Amino acid sequence: MSERKQVETTCAYCGTGCGLIVEVEDDQIVRVRGNKSAPVNQGQTCIKGAFGYHYIHSKDRLTSPLIKENGQFRESTWEEALRYISEKLSTIKMQFGGDAFSMFACARATNEVNYVTQKFTRAVMGSNNIDGCNRT
Repeated sequence: MSERKQVETTCAYCGTGCGLIVEVEDDQIVRVRGNKSAPVNQGQTCIKGAFGYHYIHSKDRLTSPLIKENGQFRESTWEEALRYISEKLSTIKMQFGGDAFSMFACARATNEVNYVTQKFTRAVMGSNNIDGCNRT
């Protein structure tokens, strides 16, 4: 049995920034708990932060992009997938204009992610069709 390491990190489930302590043994996450010295959560975690790590080691986890062709998904490289997405979005914009595109943002994402989201929507796609879950 190998030594269990404790790694301090920040939860990636939302933009709150809770501090976590991830316990790792044999290159596998075996436990996650709140970091009591983290000012944001003071040792508390939500259910996702505490128990949402099992997917990391799942044999069913997607590890590469998929492109759908003839009704079937096939694996691709990141370069091919990004090129495919870029071409499809460019085609839609050329055929229908920027207003054919809309983006939905999330209040729980980081400010940086939401900034890039709106910047992409406005500057690249030419659309002001942006909404999010934080609007009441």
